[in-house]
Amino acid sequence: MSDITIQSGLKSLLGPGITSGGQAKAGKPGEGAKSFGDILGESLKEVNNLQLEADKAIEDFATGQTKNVHETMIALNKADTAFKMTMQVKNKIVEAYQEIIRMQV
Repeated sequence: MSDITIQSGLKSLLGPGITSGGQAKAGKPGEGAKSFGDILGESLKEVNNLQLEADKAIEDFATGQTKNVHETMIALNKADTAFKMTMQVKNKIVEAYQEIIRMQV
């Protein structure tokens, strides 16, 4: 497992197009701009990879291939946190959709 640092964790949460100040990087509209769907898809793939890593860590610990319970728990917590954040994003998307549906034209 790789070392975990605060900066790398923040960079992975912010994504490639966001600076630590919360501002999007300036760029021309057609120049490397990703759609919301693309960004969401990439995030879901990353969450899935974290889940798979956690499953592998559990399997390795259960079979005795690794004795480091700390790395196993870190992998589990990373996967859990990523999944919870994904659920919150989903909830906000549903809330926004419902708000749009309630708007009167």
